[in-house]
Amino acid sequence: MGFFRSLFRSRDKPQNALDSYVGAYQYYYGNTSSGKNITPRNAMQMTAVYACVRIISETIASLPLHTYQYTESGKEKMYTHPLYHLLHDEPNPEMTSFTFRETLMSHLLLWGNSYSQIIRNGLGEVIGLYPLLPHKMDVKRGISDEKIYYIYQTDTKGQVILPSDEVLHIPGLGFDGLIGYSPIAMTKNALGLGLASEEYGSKFFANGGTLSGVLEHPGHLKEPEKLRAEWERVYGGSGNAHKTAILEEGMKYTPISTNPSDAQFLETRKFQVNEICRIFRVPPHMVADLEKSSFNNIEQQSLDFVVNTIRPWLVRIEQSIMQKLLKPEEKSKIFVSFNVDGLLRGDYQSRMNGYAIGIQNGFMSPNDVRELEGWNKIPAEQGGDNYFANGNFTKLEDAGNWNAKGGDSE
Repeated sequence: MGFFRSLFRSRDKPQNALDSYVGAYQYYYGNTSSGKNITPRNAMQMTAVYACVRIISETIASLPLHTYQYTESGKEKMYTHPLYHLLHDEPNPEMTSFTFRETLMSHLLLWGNSYSQIIRNGLGEVIGLYPLLPHKMDVKRGISDEKIYYIYQTDTKGQVILPSDEVLHIPGLGFDGLIGYSPIAMTKNALGLGLASEEYGSKFFANGGTLSGVLEHPGHLKEPEKLRAEWERVYGGSGNAHKTAILEEGMKYTPISTNPSDAQFLETRKFQVNEICRIFRVPPHMVADLEKSSFNNIEQQSLDFVVNTIRPWLVRIEQSIMQKLLKPEEKSKIFVSFNVDGLLRGDYQSRMNGYAIGIQNGFMSPNDVRELEGWNKIPAEQGGDNYFANGNFTKLEDAGNWNAKGGDSE
């Protein structure tokens, strides 16, 4: 209830000053070259779009998100900071951190922007984050103060004006660094072609897998519409496929449509899957298109997905959180970060070889390795935190000098 009271409460200023704002951001969804109407919602009806949005959203939502503070030895987790619980566990009483971040990412991928209302207590500490629907949000700049304001259209209370410090806005790639492009609007023609090809296939099979054509009659028909309706009732639909047609009074059926093979239907559908993967920068094998994948390159593609697809989104989210949710005096001492170590791990043998090199060369301790693998730590008194170095290393200038390491000269 605190969220709704905050969202719908009246404000001293700006109060009734919608005309005092400049700059509106509109996205041009709608009709495409293929004749299909594209919006973020019906774009999700395409399996490739749904799969790409789901893969990226669930991957980012599943990563651990921690709040850290800088220390003399590096960094340490701040379990007692208010943000830690909100980001890692529960941003509000209605959803988990996973659900919140999954929703946040789906908004970014479909609308190009994610908005969440920030709820603070009297000390200015963040105590809640609630997602807001992007298609109901308008962003404008005040004429008098030149600050950014967020105008949210509610279902029952009309427009609510939120100042910039009350909205966690994460923009995607955009025109001016303030508002992100909608990937769906920017690529609507490609998506429209995909939707049109799906509809073509659906109608083909709804017609019993047969082609449309012309019924020719040697005479004059008084009720052609009635004849067409009766033909479609008897022979139309997948349930009536392959029925034998009986034509009377010299009637003749002539097919006129191009068959799916001639129209390169399957090739078009395959290409559109790759086109959609290109839009979201998702390897095709992750949406079950294994045509150009092999056992040898799938692991490398998966690592490329983490580095070139997931990592930029993580940096964008981390920096937006630190900009909006940390107090000014905290920004030089505290930061938030996703842990992607689990995604970057290779197969078991590769990991073990890498850990062995790290321990032998002194930049990893046994407990560093065990933490990455999710194992319990070795007690410090048993050497779990010790760093070791290979004793056989010799400086280049000491090569051939047996006394360089304090050996007996005799």
